[in-house]
Formats: sequence, structure tokens, C-alpha cells
Amino acid sequence: MARRLWMIGTNSGNNGCPTLYEDLDSKEILVQGDQVTDPDDIAQLKNVKDGEGFVVVPRELLANFGPKEAEHVPAFISFDEFDAMFETFEHTAWRLETRRAYRSDEETESYQRFMQGRDAGYDLDDPWCTSRREQSTLGKRFERVRVLDNPPTPGQLYLLDGARRNAAVGEDIRNLWRNDAERLRLPAEDFWLFDSRVAALLHFDGADRLTGVELITDPVKVVRYCQVRDAAWHHAIPHEEFAGRVASAG
Repeated sequence: MARRLWMIGTNSGNNGCPTLYEDLDSKEILVQGDQVTDPDDIAQLKNVKDGEGFVVVPRELLANFGPKEAEHVPAFISFDEFDAMFETFEHTAWRLETRRAYRSDEETESYQRFMQGRDAGYDLDDPWCTSRREQSTLGKRFERVRVLDNPPTPGQLYLLDGARRNAAVGEDIRNLWRNDAERLRLPAEDFWLFDSRVAALLHFDGADRLTGVELITDPVKVVRYCQVRDAAWHHAIPHEEFAGRVASAG
């Protein structure tokens, strides 16, 4: 089976080497560079095994993009600190949603009404909506890409309906089918990206309940989340168009 590779970084733009890649499954690092073929150079290397190859890369590439820690130690923040980030960010809060259900949705009255075939009755004056509306009025942008199965799960249909609530308070939402997300090699994880500077990775348990928020500040990892955002946003379909396709297929 082919490796699932993600480009960590390059010193040569988008088209050439040298470049570092990470194997998304094994976390091994692959290096792309100019091949070493001179026998006199190879003769100086130790313990060379059959099939091994060698490349030359600039020291700057490793300094800028090479892993800084052998073992990642997650840095978690409190839910109150996480909530505060939605008012202290400067220009853009961007979300990727990939799960099939969220317990926080299922525990709301609007979810119960929607499951009963009634109007969900979203409260556009609750604290969440009020905060989003206030921040949007300041010129800040809230954007999301939601990944849906085909056919969508009940929880995903609820979010598809609830996007009108998000739009009413200033959020821009797009959708992406899961097979397209997998083709694009988007990570199967939920995160917020604030100001293209810091990411908040959301952790869930087996019951779809949010259990923790991991703060990601490593520039190399933040760049990766920015790459995910750019790919997802480019290929995702605006909400109204996507909802129309789902309705016509139902």
C-alpha cells in the first residue's frame, strides 16, 4: 500500500526539490533532494545497505521544517480559554468539521425538534449567536468547511439545516463530501485555525463528546493546517448550493 505523504515544507517554491514530507501513518520523515551518485562520496558513508539512496538538502531546510521534538507533548487549554479565543482573534477563525455526530448538538432542544420533523427553532439571540454577530460586525470572518457522508448522517443533516443559523450571524459555511475530503487527503480531525497563526485541535471521546482542546503553535504544524484550510476551502461547495443537491437527492 502506498504511503500517505504530506508535504512539510520546501525551500524551492512549489515545483522543485529539496522538500521534506511526513508519512501520515508512521510519522516517518521522507527527504527529497539532489541524488548523490559519485562513488567517492558514497565510499565515505558508513554501514550502507543494498537499496539505500542518498540526497543532499540545504541545512536551512532541516532547520526550518525538521521535527524539533522526538516525542510530541500535547499542550491543552481550558474550555474557558478556548471560548475566549473567539473574541480575541484579530481577523479570521476557520473550522474543519469531520465527525459524523456531535454530542453537544444531540443534547439541544433544537436537535430534538429537528429529529421530530419540526422546525428547529434556533434562538438567534442566545449568547453564542450574540457573540458571533458582534465579532462579525467588527469585520472579523468566521468560516467553516463541513465534511458530510453520502448519504448524510442525522447529525450532519441537522448541521446542514443549522447552517442558516450560522449564516444569520455572519459565518460563511461550505461543504465537502467525505470521499472528496479523502481524495484531497484532508485529516480526519476537527480543528479551528485562528489568524493563520495558531490552531486548536479538538479531541473527542467514543461518545462524540468534546473532551479537550489542544493548542498548536509550532509554525511548521500551523502551516500544515493552513494548507488543509486552503485545499478544503478551494474544493468545498457553498452551503446553499450543497444543501440543494442533498435535497434533490433525498
